[in-house]
Amino acid sequence: MSDDFEKKTTQGKIKDFEIKNLTLKAMGGEKQIAKQHELKKLTARERLDLLFDKDTFQEVQLFVQHRSMLFGLDKKEIPSDGVITGFGKINGRIVFAAAQDFTTSGGSLGEMHAKKIWKVMDMAIAAQKPFVALNDSGGARIQEGVPSLEGYGGIFYRNTIGSGYIPQITAIMGPTAGGAVYSPALADWVFMVKGSSYMYITGPDVIKSVIGEEVSHDELGGALAHAAKSGVCHVVTENDADCLEKIKKLLSFLPDSCHSPLPLSDCTDSEERICTELDTIIPDKGNRAYDMKKIIRSIADNGDIFEIQELWAQNIIVAFIRIMGKTAGVIANNPRFAAGILNVDASDKASRFIRFCDAFNIPLLTFTDVPGYMPGTNQEWAGIIRHGAKLLHAYSEATVPKITVITRKAYGGAYIGMCSKQLGADFVMAWPTAEIAVMGAEGACNIIYRNEIANAPDPAAKKAELAAAYEEKFNNPYFAASLGIIEEIIAPRDTRKKIIALLESLKNKKEMRLSKKHNNIPL
Repeated sequence: MSDDFEKKTTQGKIKDFEIKNLTLKAMGGEKQIAKQHELKKLTARERLDLLFDKDTFQEVQLFVQHRSMLFGLDKKEIPSDGVITGFGKINGRIVFAAAQDFTTSGGSLGEMHAKKIWKVMDMAIAAQKPFVALNDSGGARIQEGVPSLEGYGGIFYRNTIGSGYIPQITAIMGPTAGGAVYSPALADWVFMVKGSSYMYITGPDVIKSVIGEEVSHDELGGALAHAAKSGVCHVVTENDADCLEKIKKLLSFLPDSCHSPLPLSDCTDSEERICTELDTIIPDKGNRAYDMKKIIRSIADNGDIFEIQELWAQNIIVAFIRIMGKTAGVIANNPRFAAGILNVDASDKASRFIRFCDAFNIPLLTFTDVPGYMPGTNQEWAGIIRHGAKLLHAYSEATVPKITVITRKAYGGAYIGMCSKQLGADFVMAWPTAEIAVMGAEGACNIIYRNEIANAPDPAAKKAELAAAYEEKFNNPYFAASLGIIEEIIAPRDTRKKIIALLESLKNKKEMRLSKKHNNIPL
């Protein structure tokens, strides 16, 4: 009889567990889930189901509950404390994640909510695996007071400790406001969803009450605002499903950690492929633009590129590509926007990308067509000296293989800034169309031949004559090549083949720096 009683008790306990499990996984209930869907947003669990390979996600700390007794919270249940945490496989590789559940108390962050995120971040760092945060939260749980602020602080700390050690990606998939915005800012990559996500320090209501300015949520902190104006958003997506798919694609380019090998994808492209289209891409007139992205696609395996910050600082391009199945990071001036000139935002964009690639052992390919730094009081007062120095620092600091291709203009300090040999480029090659000089021919002649031009019977004709002679002598790659400043001049069509050979030869590159705690980059 005692055996029957024991069996019944065990089965009862298992039944209770199953009921609790189902109840917690129902999140905020059908009504709140329906509201989430009305906003064209998926629930936290639906997002995780799309992000991870089928049936691989393992939840961590499902049964965690808040313990606050203030402001009626003692009578309120918040399933899983409003956040789902765990790990699983994405395209067969282990990834850790936290997804805030807006259907449950608005996904507000309290003490235990934060500690769940701490736990899974600690696991990711210890396991040396990527971490993905899916943010959809009304912010700090005000009823809990200071412990919610402590929760954010612990997340920021882990973001920082994991920086450069494991890849960190944050997707803004709903509201993210106040202190909550700084975890995304500390992550490596920020994704946002058009129309349903926004992030800001202070919202429209506070802005109106304090400074009288009227602005909508989307205008202030929507995906396009942060993608085109602030540069906070790295990738804009159309909807939740598109966001999750793009996160998976980005992860496919990245290693698990700074100590892991780069992922190797099956390559159906040929190492012998000649890029004949590149022989005609540079216009005959030096002031005409062309599409630098066509060059990048031509070099990349199967023309596939993953561009970062496409809508911000468009005068420079940063992107991931694959060369014979292995990841490479590309930095390229974009002649279609401000002639590819370097300014404050372009310097910041490129520097951050370079440092990420170097941290995770991703080789750097630089395509140079730069007329100089942006002149004017706006740029000087915005700190172009300080911001431009970031680019010099980032390239010089990087120890990964660095290959530079000069396609057209490479003038003055901007030539140096775009990974010249003296910033540590392992190999600099130029197309026959390259113009490597201190400055353009006309500007140089105005300085060198000032008196001769002024005293000539026809100053304009004399200037044109001298500029043509200067251009013939210096605005080409041969003078630089004769001094060994660049390694080689190549036919544009051979660029991919050369890069493949160089990456193969440099794959075991080792370069040591002075022993110290860390550099002091001019932030």
